[in-house]
Amino acid sequence: MPKILVIDDNVSVCEAIELLFSLHDIDTDSAQSPQEGLDMLAGDHFDLVIQDMNFSADTTSGEEGAQLFRDIRQAQPDLPVILLTAWTNLEMAVGLVKSGAADYLSKPWDDAKLVATVRNLLQLGGLARENRKLHHQRQTRRDKLAREFDLGGLIYDSDAMQELASLAARVARSDLPVLITGPNGAGKELIADIVQRNSAVSDAAYVKVNAGALPSELMEAELFGAEAGAYTGANKAREGRFEAADGGTLFLDEIGNLPLAGQVKLLRVLQTGEFDRLGSTRTRKARVRLISATNADLPALMREGRFREDLYYRLNVIELRVPALCERPEDALLIARSMLPAGRGFSSEAEDAILAYQWPGNVRELRNHVQRALLLAAGDLIGVRDLDLPSPKREAAEPDAKEIETALKKHNGVIANAARELGLSRQALYRRMEKFGLKDSSGAGA
Repeated sequence: MPKILVIDDNVSVCEAIELLFSLHDIDTDSAQSPQEGLDMLAGDHFDLVIQDMNFSADTTSGEEGAQLFRDIRQAQPDLPVILLTAWTNLEMAVGLVKSGAADYLSKPWDDAKLVATVRNLLQLGGLARENRKLHHQRQTRRDKLAREFDLGGLIYDSDAMQELASLAARVARSDLPVLITGPNGAGKELIADIVQRNSAVSDAAYVKVNAGALPSELMEAELFGAEAGAYTGANKAREGRFEAADGGTLFLDEIGNLPLAGQVKLLRVLQTGEFDRLGSTRTRKARVRLISATNADLPALMREGRFREDLYYRLNVIELRVPALCERPEDALLIARSMLPAGRGFSSEAEDAILAYQWPGNVRELRNHVQRALLLAAGDLIGVRDLDLPSPKREAAEPDAKEIETALKKHNGVIANAARELGLSRQALYRRMEKFGLKDSSGAGA
């Protein structure tokens, strides 16, 4: 059974609320002073607090209630708090809601609205506790994985990246080829680094080649080497990347750009460990752990005759797919925060924007916007304007004043329910009400 605490110096108020909730299977305790309430919170578990704003007979400023709220928030940051307020300190109550109070209700309250508000917040509190439990479980798994393997400081919070990092670390000890797929900028190279760091040849050479940045006529020479005179400008023999990586790891990025002639040679290396320098008849050998990556649809390239099927199955013994950032928005916010120096932070609106934006350019795009914001933000707090994100299409459907009024009326002034229907957070709805000059005529801020 849920349990709430009422903190009010008026015994009649406490008794009325206790009686009301006893009819709805909600256990209620009460305290008649801020200190008594804080002591009860320290000694027992409560799911929600309803607190008055004034406790001295000659005081109507609300300062006592504001201090009590701050004390509760400091002791239990996630505990929902409903403020009971008179019209004289309504503005202060609204300010506290914007600072994190769950909601406010004006005296005298409406029983039905109070019950609806409490039930709604208890349900949200249950979801929040479940989310915290899941977050703790994820954190435990991340810490365990980081202790067992070298993840190179990989930043993530999502289950998708947890599974990917775990799989990359587990397959690292094998010498089988690994194919990493995923969109540009999603972090394929970071996953390749995890495979290399945890491999049996982690102390040997680690050579990286971006096939997408090489002209096709030079790609074979880059990978397999060339003898002097093998092509225009080849004044002396040169060692290829396979020779440089002998005994270690070769990371071949954008492998879908490898020309067919290079694909034949690569297949030969994978099958026999043998290759020829461009312009040479002498066969050389190299033992290399190959990690390849691509953002291309290799099966589609095979159907078009642009990628060899036999090479694809040689490369794709183990596939690691890196999800796009839009598939793991919780990672976007965590990565963005990690880019900030000490003392800098995002506003709540900026964090909402980071979570809502689809990031078609993935982590690379995120990094560019955060770096720009760090340069242009006037203060330590980075706002949504500083991020300079493209306007999402959904902004065209932002609720106007009439839609907000309709939603509030439909839900009898229960803010949480109206906000949910409008697809907004409670704080976002309060900001729009303030923008349009709307008031909560019902006197309830559920």
